[in-house]
Amino acid sequence: MAEKEQILEAMKKADEPLNASKIAELTGLDRKVVDKAMAAMKKDGSIVSPVRCKWEPADK
Repeated sequence: MAEKEQILEAMKKADEPLNASKIAELTGLDRKVVDKAMAAMKKDGSIVSPVRCKWEPADK
């Protein structure tokens, strides 16, 4: 679960929608790990997409 927390933290700090590549760069996590965590986060509704291919926390 630590990956999800790292991803959300990076999104909140950026204060703008991010794509998976940028999240991987900011967190230092592997891109595959980011993709897998983001897929779960999309399903549970913790992240939303305001623009195509970019994501931000659902509870800004």
